Amino acid sequence: MQRIVIIGSTGSGKSTLGRTLAAKFGVPHTEMDTLHWLPGWIERDDATFRELVDAFTAQSAWVIDGNYSVARDLVWPRADTLIWLDYSFPRTAWQLLRRTRRRVFDGERCCNGNEESLARSLGRDSILLWLLKTYWRNRRNYPKALAQHPHLNPLIFRSPADTAAWLSGVGR
Repeated sequence: MQRIVIIGSTGSGKSTLGRTLAAKFGVPHTEMDTLHWLPGWIERDDATFRELVDAFTAQSAWVIDGNYSVARDLVWPRADTLIWLDYSFPRTAWQLLRRTRRRVFDGERCCNGNEESLARSLGRDSILLWLLKTYWRNRRNYPKALAQHPHLNPLIFRSPADTAAWLSGVGR
């Protein structure tokens, strides 16, 4: 495991696991969200985003997290391990609600210093709506996408407890 991509629905804990694994293995980590979003919630254009993803994944070892299909053709072929946090909808929604509360009410920042507001969390760009739009689509599409990359070592975790149990044995 030298090049790890972590996927899962928004709020599943991809970035948290990514930081943990990168620290454990002593390799660079990035969130695709950080490469995609500029300050002020401005989206980076696809070409520049892909250049940044390309440069990061050209390294010999790394951990990257995110679900951006526009860069999947760069990331998945270069990865040797794919971790899918395939948690239940209620679990993922609960984690996302907790994270959103921290970001809205405690001022926790994300991707390039961006802040979530109550208005943004409840508006048309709501991360909560994004979960509703993408959760079942991801669960339907990821197995098909994985089948196209037989070189990957897929690790699929159905709960945070499964992830923690696996993580406790990694690097021993």
